[in-house]
Amino acid sequence: MALIQPAATPSARSASRLSTANRFRSLGAAAVDDCGLLGLASGLPAAACRRLLATNGGLPGLATRDPAELDAVPGLSPTASTTLAAVFEIGRRVAAAPAEPGWRIRTPADVADRLCPAMRHLEREELRVLLLTSKNEVAGMSTVYVGNLAGSSVRVGEVFCDAVRRQSAAIVVVHNHPSGDPTPSADDLRITGELAEAGRLLDIELLDHVVVAARGWVSLRALGAA
Repeated sequence: MALIQPAATPSARSASRLSTANRFRSLGAAAVDDCGLLGLASGLPAAACRRLLATNGGLPGLATRDPAELDAVPGLSPTASTTLAAVFEIGRRVAAAPAEPGWRIRTPADVADRLCPAMRHLEREELRVLLLTSKNEVAGMSTVYVGNLAGSSVRVGEVFCDAVRRQSAAIVVVHNHPSGDPTPSADDLRITGELAEAGRLLDIELLDHVVVAARGWVSLRALGAA
């Protein structure tokens, strides 16, 4: 005969949350799993957190939900759903923050390591341009397109606009694939060729075009396209 486990009482939930908080404070964030972090931020019990993570693709999937969607979660108050949405947005902004002075690009991995956390789970395509000095140090970053990056919508002049204005020596173009597959499309390859040619005419090198996605990233220079 199966035993029915009693539901956790409010006091038991509070004790469990306190234990997680103590572990977080004394041992650091790495000592707390995703479920524990979600419980600290939302106030939900562990079982609800596990269910929420399982039905939303873990923290990455949950991070794409807006407050209105989070409001539909049983037991999650409007205040808690707003707090969660704010926490995820803070994470995105920190990941996308401009690099500190002196960040130098030596390999495609230098680009991917910086921008994958901010871009790989975006639900819409974005195209960003890194502006580089003659030493390949990042002097700035701009978002040129947001939305459907059909090949016909990407204008070479807009991609190079800030680079020309700031007299950049080179640029790196980065865009994401919301599908999760970083494999470059025919349009990606064609656009890369057009950007490389324009860069030669402007004397602004297209150092690379990096495609990022949930399942990895691809350097088009490594493929011989840039």
